[in-house]
Amino acid sequence: MSSPDSPGAVIGARLPDGRTALFVVAAAVAVNLVGAVGVPFTATQSPWFAGLDLPAYYPPGWAFGVVWPILYALVGAAAALVFLGGREARAGETGRLTRDARVALGLFAVQLVVNVAWSPVFWGLERPDLGLVVLGLLLPLVGATMVAFDRIDRRAALLLGPYLAWVCFATALNYGIWALN
Repeated sequence: MSSPDSPGAVIGARLPDGRTALFVVAAAVAVNLVGAVGVPFTATQSPWFAGLDLPAYYPPGWAFGVVWPILYALVGAAAALVFLGGREARAGETGRLTRDARVALGLFAVQLVVNVAWSPVFWGLERPDLGLVVLGLLLPLVGATMVAFDRIDRRAALLLGPYLAWVCFATALNYGIWALN
């Protein structure tokens, strides 16, 4: 992991045109757009879902619409920090991504695809059992992404903490639905 004083640190990192904050915001929006791919599959009013027994700890439906955009914004900001902080230093220019940054961002992309796959599996196929399989893949991918992000920027890894916690909770919800039905 780079320290704030090291050349690869994000503190003070800037894009050539000084639009670092805009880049971080754009990454947060982009991840929200990717996450929105699953929304059309989410059918809380469907006869299938209405017929399910839900665990006592199932939150009100509106909570998902509040929590996920915040989490996706944090995840996008984390990826932006890794992208900006994971560049090789070259005199007077922005360098290419280091191997660690490429690995970290590759893990990030894979976990995001797996995340998005959950909605069509759980909702579209109406298969809580397969939803658990997807979450069983997602949890270690998020953990591995956090470890890889930490090698570049500790803050990026910490930004994934709430996301990991929510995915753990989502796994408990999915398991509860599967076990009750």
